[in-house]
Amino acid sequence: MDTKEDADIIHQEDVASHGDPVEDSRPWYQQPELRKLYLMMPFLFLGSTTLGYDGSLLNGLQTMPAWKESFPGFGGFAVLLFTPYIADLMGRRLGTALGCVLVILGSIIQALPQRGSPEPMFLAGRWIMGMGSNISNATCPLLITEISHPRHRGKATTIYNTLWYLGAILAAWTTYGTLTHITSDLSWRLPVGLQCAMPGIQLICVYLLPESPRWLISKNKHSAARNMLTKYHGNGEETDFVKWEYNEISQTLEAEKAASASSGWYELVRTPGNRKRCLLIMLTAIFSQCSGNGLVSYYLATVLQTIGITKVGRRTLFLSAGIGMLIAFSIWTACSAVYSQTGNSSAGSAVLAMIFLFYGAAGLAWPGLTVSYTVEILPFNIRAKGLTLCFVFTSLSGVFNQYVNPIGIEALAWKFYLVYVAVLVLECLAIYFLYVETKGPTLEEIAILFDGNDANVVGSNMVLDSNNRLQAVKNDDA
Repeated sequence: MDTKEDADIIHQEDVASHGDPVEDSRPWYQQPELRKLYLMMPFLFLGSTTLGYDGSLLNGLQTMPAWKESFPGFGGFAVLLFTPYIADLMGRRLGTALGCVLVILGSIIQALPQRGSPEPMFLAGRWIMGMGSNISNATCPLLITEISHPRHRGKATTIYNTLWYLGAILAAWTTYGTLTHITSDLSWRLPVGLQCAMPGIQLICVYLLPESPRWLISKNKHSAARNMLTKYHGNGEETDFVKWEYNEISQTLEAEKAASASSGWYELVRTPGNRKRCLLIMLTAIFSQCSGNGLVSYYLATVLQTIGITKVGRRTLFLSAGIGMLIAFSIWTACSAVYSQTGNSSAGSAVLAMIFLFYGAAGLAWPGLTVSYTVEILPFNIRAKGLTLCFVFTSLSGVFNQYVNPIGIEALAWKFYLVYVAVLVLECLAIYFLYVETKGPTLEEIAILFDGNDANVVGSNMVLDSNNRLQAVKNDDA
């Protein structure tokens, strides 16, 4: 149980004397406690896999005659705006567990509706499951980012979103199998019911993982936060690095709280730095869905290049993806025009080649960085709300793809592709001039890149140089 004395201990430690903390240089798999943490991390990745399974499942069910007879049509959106309050008030782990419970409940209700009038029960299940998946998807990336070692934060968070495709693969093969071998309504009830499996595993195992030390500190549970950092980031020893990390997190959160006007949604746009963060989040969400990639289905090979995130910077990956997509899509458009006007088979083959190259380029950034970049650039006090903003604009962009693209292609054929050529040009310009590189600094130090001298960061020896890049201040210069 934390006491008031424990909550105030952060004022009694010498923060300025740490300088550059020396961390354990061994690879993560050679550090026993850190290895244990990362081997448990896939239980959190199941949140994204569950979302991919559900998204792909609905597409697969549309091909089943028994499904069409029972459900001629369905559409709807789950509520997103309340999810950050669950993440901030209940915690990252409890929020994830609550999301899993709702997904399991919704899946059972969907799989067991009455045969005579299945729609009301199924729609209720869809609504409950939508709530659960949104809650889980809003808490899992936060927990992954906030418990990861600073050296591995980018890679761990990026893996989360790419595993959406694993869920999509599982759903595709499941619906294919039931469609091929089952003709009764069990052909759709079985894959729907199997949605319980992944959140069930996640619910059982989520409490094997630690709670976010940042959330614990925000609730004045300093001892628990320090113990978590000591165990996993210090391998059971309260090293200088652990002390430095704890001090930076705790005092930065205190400074954020003191500087914030409130914890409401207005905080997202209160300061110039936060307004820039929101702009980048909205652009990232829109670009991830509306860069021409909504014209055809996603290709699973796009995830293979994503893990290059830690070798090159985030901004470099975004820019490389944008330029590569622009080149491939421009050639794609030109070849489509030639094929449309001449019927040249070589032009048609070139279109197929450009589609694969286009998604190969997109895979450098968008499958994984959409979520990981969002949670990285946000300070703790608005991280959950900012992630929700990302999901809102991702959903709105998906609606655009679903309803506008078919109309545009039908009316303009290949000429509609020119719209996305223009979008990709604007995308590359936006990335080059607006996006901020986040590779290297800790979650707390990233605030300096956006807020400059007004950043609420305490215990860090990082400052902006003349080129707006973070630079460590040497002790003798401090």
